[in-house]
Order: sequence, then C-alpha cells, then structure tokens
Amino acid sequence: MINNLTLVGRLLRDPELRYTKSSKACCSFVLAVDREMSKEKREEAKANNYPTADFPRVVVWNKMGEVCSKYLQKGSLVAIVGKIQTGSYKDKDGKMVYTTDVIADRVRFLDTKSGGDNKDKAYNNITNIDDYFDDDFVEIEDDNIPF
Repeated sequence: MINNLTLVGRLLRDPELRYTKSSKACCSFVLAVDREMSKEKREEAKANNYPTADFPRVVVWNKMGEVCSKYLQKGSLVAIVGKIQTGSYKDKDGKMVYTTDVIADRVRFLDTKSGGDNKDKAYNNITNIDDYFDDDFVEIEDDNIPF
C-alpha cells in the first residue's frame, strides 16, 4: 500500500503552534491548492460557484513544526511531502466527526519575503533551511560515479 502525496500551495492563515502534554510541538495550517484546469473550465467553475482550489489541513510535528510556525505566514508558498491520515472523534453533542489531515514529512519554503515584519527579516537570514534539522546526509567524493 502507498500513502504518499506532494502538494504545493499557499497558507490560507498564519500557522497555529500547540504542544502536547509531553511537550511535542504540533503546527497546523490550511493550504490553498489550486486545481489543475483549463482557463475555460476555471471560468466556468467560478461562474457556477464551484471551487477551483482545495483546502487541506496540514499538520507538522516536532522541530519542523516549530520552524514552520516561526517562518511561515498567511500567503507563504510551500511544498509539502507527506501522507493522508483520517480519524474521528465524538463532539460535545456525542455526534461522530470524521477528519482528514495531511501529515507533513517534509516542508519546503518556496518563496522569500523582503522587508516587512520580523518574521520576514528572520526568514531572509536563513541561507539553507535544512541547516535547522538533524541531517545524516554524507557527501560522497568518488571519481568513479558516471554523472
């Protein structure tokens, strides 16, 4: 079985950061992802009040969640690699509520901001977002590799 997806879109609102009882960071945000359609189909959908985008809720855990909360904001363009997770719970009235979330394994920041508030200034000081994460990548220096 395969449960893998890649999304590119913009944040609908600023991310929300919470912590579990065991101090595990959990950041969530809603991503606006345009549906691929021709110009004519898009205009037809808009004329009929049909959606032209999807709005999945994205959940990012641990250090990556803290980094997303710190550097992303409404309108930020990101790429998400992750998986779909469904769940359910009973609301306060005892009615069953079903959920579908995207659990992000990787978040790539795709745009840069200039000027603006402190989030923008801090974002511009990052030269490589991967420097913020533990990485076991080791570069191989081998003249026998054919590419």
